Amino acid sequence: MARKYSKGAAKKVKRALHKKKRGTLKSGRSGRTVTSRKQAIAIALSEGRKEGTKVPKKKTGRKKQKS
Repeated sequence: MARKYSKGAAKKVKRALHKKKRGTLKSGRSGRTVTSRKQAIAIALSEGRKEGTKVPKKKTGRKKQKS
């Protein structure tokens, strides 16, 4: 089975989690400190996508089907 995420993306996530732990990871325009582990991972994967590493597309909200 192929890797879902590339090694480059894994490095990004590792770096982001270290930064979060030290309290130096900032988010978006507001520049607020990230406290959520999930948010740190999301930021890292987003950066990976911009760089062109192998990262799956974001999942979008799906509408429920009427039955």
